[in-house]
Parts: sequence; C-alpha cells; structure tokens
Amino acid sequence: MMSRSELSATMTSNVCLAFTGASGLQYGLRTLQCLLAAGCRVSLLYSQVAQVVARQELDFTLPSRAADAQALLAAQYGAAPGQLAVYGRDEWFAPVASGSNPPDAMLICPCSMGTLAAVAQGLADSLITRAADVVLKEGRKLVLVPRETPLSVIQLENMLRLARAGAVILPAVPGFYHRPQSVGEVVDFVVARVLDQIRVEHQLMPRWGANSHGA
Repeated sequence: MMSRSELSATMTSNVCLAFTGASGLQYGLRTLQCLLAAGCRVSLLYSQVAQVVARQELDFTLPSRAADAQALLAAQYGAAPGQLAVYGRDEWFAPVASGSNPPDAMLICPCSMGTLAAVAQGLADSLITRAADVVLKEGRKLVLVPRETPLSVIQLENMLRLARAGAVILPAVPGFYHRPQSVGEVVDFVVARVLDQIRVEHQLMPRWGANSHGA
C-alpha cells in the first residue's frame, strides 16, 4: 500500500473539467470545489445546455462569458490566483485543445449521452470533445460521469467503445451503505469515486472498513 507521501507525489495536479447538459450539475460543481480545495489547477469547459441545467436544477446562472464565469466560480470556491481557467466553447487556442499541452486528466461530469457518443466516435467538433480526444490520444485519464437511465443498446455500445479506448465510465450511481442524511451526502459519494480515479485526496466520506477493528 502506498504511504501518504507516496500518494501525494502521484496526485493529479492539472485537471480539465467539463460540464455538459446531463442532469446532475450538482456533481460537477462539487467536483470543482473539491479539486480547487485540493490545490489542483483546473481548466473548466461547459456547454450551452449546461447553463440551462444550472438554471433548471439549481436556480444558478452560469455566465455565458468565460471571464465572468471564471470570476464568479473563483470567488465562490476560493480559488487561488491562476488556479482556475474557464474557456469558452470556441476558444480553440485553449491549452486543452492540443496534444502539446494536455492536462493530467479530464473529467466530464456530468456527461450527457450526446457528448459521450461524440467522444466515442471521435467527433472533436467542440472544445469539450476535442479536449477529450486529446486526453485519449495522449494516454491520459478520461473519466465520464453519465447520469441517464435506462440505457439503450446504442448508449451501452458507446460506453463499451470508450472503455476499450481507455476511458473510465463512472455512472452517477450513489451507494447508501454510508447512510446519507442529505442530498449533499449522496452527491459526495459519487464525487468521492470520481476523485479517487484521478488520485486527488479528499475527506468526503469514510473509507470502507476504515473504522473496523485492526484497520
């Protein structure tokens, strides 16, 4: 087992995070908050439909201008100067758009079925799907967090194709063995699994068996 110092040395430090139009923007915002709290540098991308979801689910206005969104979210989550960079949908000169400057990992959280399908087919026609394409081709960690049910054969085949290409499919399926008492604790269960995939330390919930005798 890795020591804490060894784990810290392997932690992800540069993360691309994308919000798409799937329900569950709570997962994405909580992930952003945790990444910033852990000291990661974050490149944030979001789709136009994600803005609609933010208003519908959270009564939250995600600004259309990247600079405005960056200022709002940096203030809301206490980002250090230069720690959070938000890019607009057409900013093709963003670092994440090129294999010469890829992030350590990319999270699409939440991930719509449309975005998942586009990434699975290599349709790099938006900054989000281009960044995902870059992460895959450069052999970095790509984690997609779909929140959809039931799943069609087409959707399952797209997920299988991505898994075979090296991506991690992490559905937003919370567990209940930790006896959550709030929606926030349900959200944290999924976010904890996402952060574990990219080796970002957190204290969102106890580890299984951590309180057992002899642990």
